[in-house]
Amino acid sequence: QVQLVESGGGLVQAGGSLRLSCAASGGIFSIGTMGWYRQAPGSQRDLVATVSRGGVANYADSVKGRFTISRDNAKNTVYLQMNSLKPDDTAVYYCYVYSLDTYWGQGTQVTVSS
Repeated sequence: QVQLVESGGGLVQAGGSLRLSCAASGGIFSIGTMGWYRQAPGSQRDLVATVSRGGVANYADSVKGRFTISRDNAKNTVYLQMNSLKPDDTAVYYCYVYSLDTYWGQGTQVTVSS
């Protein structure tokens, strides 16, 4: 059974940084795109960033220049380095991977105080 385990969320002041990690396990093979979404209270789940197996990254306009997505294919892990955090970045962050199907992490809370 495929499992995605997220870590790295927490509480940080505006202007601070956090690094999220998401490790996939459980017999998952040949992972394609990996990425992160986020969902603030009362809002829909929005795309934050994606990264292809070859390392090509795409970002939402709201995080460009502040967030960096990366992956380690040997570890089936995707990362999200978040710098210059703003209160508007407060949300539950979900990772996903695509491998013949789409799998989701359980979500990790990121709270940015002003």
